Amino acid sequence: MTGDGRGPIEAATAELTAWLAAAAGGDVPVGPPVDPGSTGLTLWPLELRPARQTRGTGAREPYRFTVRYLLCAAGPAGLPRLDRVLATAAAEGEPEVVLEAGDPGLWRAFGVAPRPALLIDVPAQVARPAPAAPPVLRPLRLRQLAMLTLDGRVVGPEEQPLAAMRVELVGTPYATHTDPAGRFRLTGVPHDPEQPGRPVRLRLVGRGRTLTADVDPADADIVIVCEAPAR
Repeated sequence: MTGDGRGPIEAATAELTAWLAAAAGGDVPVGPPVDPGSTGLTLWPLELRPARQTRGTGAREPYRFTVRYLLCAAGPAGLPRLDRVLATAAAEGEPEVVLEAGDPGLWRAFGVAPRPALLIDVPAQVARPAPAAPPVLRPLRLRQLAMLTLDGRVVGPEEQPLAAMRVELVGTPYATHTDPAGRFRLTGVPHDPEQPGRPVRLRLVGRGRTLTADVDPADADIVIVCEAPAR
């Protein structure tokens, strides 16, 4: 809804009719084209057309769309007013006017004879307020994470060292490779001192395999055994 309680289509229609009244030199009623005896111009919202949506990192972006209107002349009195609308739109560069209203099926749908007409596209949008943040029910408390160094080895089922294995700390950019002795060292690993028993998950990539292992960060010499693949 807009600030005055109108919906986006109603607001777009009101703005367009005000602009048309100034451009055409008189009020333009909103309604479908009718026969017989109608004169002047009539405006009718014909369809809603999707518009390219934008994405942002802050508040939710509005949902954008276009309202396409049919502006048609009825009788000789409507032609000069339609002329003025077309000339004003061309001079001002807006609203966007489309000269594609000559489809006979359109006029058959309205049950009227074909007549000179314009299609006018007006942008509209629906505001999407961001969800309310949950209330803070307890005082905020800052905790400082410790930075650990993980030392370990990667070996095969016969204790043979596995070199050139990539060792990654899951969920972080921290990674390294094992040396010829199968050893690795990961430095600067964040650790919560209030959760001393919480394991650290590592991902091992190499030799055509990917596997994960949960290790104890308090272990001074972590040993990860890579079992032979099943045949």
